[in-house]
Amino acid sequence: MTFRFARHTNNLEQLKNFYCSLIGFEILGNFENHNGYDGVFIGKKNENWHLEFTKSDEVIAFNFGEEDLLVFYPNTKKEYYQILENFKTNSVPAIKSKNPYWMENGKMYSDPDGNHIIISDLKTA
Repeated sequence: MTFRFARHTNNLEQLKNFYCSLIGFEILGNFENHNGYDGVFIGKKNENWHLEFTKSDEVIAFNFGEEDLLVFYPNTKKEYYQILENFKTNSVPAIKSKNPYWMENGKMYSDPDGNHIIISDLKTA
């Protein structure tokens, strides 16, 4: 099974930078003016998942809750600490998770749309 997380945004360029430059994902594809939408597919090559962000002329009012999370599990401690350093270097502050589990097992940040993401250290070697 392949998984795609699709979300509309007002901040397409900022999201591309956030997920590629800070987390280290790649642009897997993109499209322009497809029925009035521009979009990008972001993830890792040869994986069975990716993120899709789309933009149109419609301005979106986001309604993310405190516990609406995307959780990412880096494969190594080196990758985990590199991501944390990228956030620090780019002045993206970690934020406190409502769920204490995530305070013990990773770091939480907000993406440019305000959606919370977790960079977890549980799977690192």
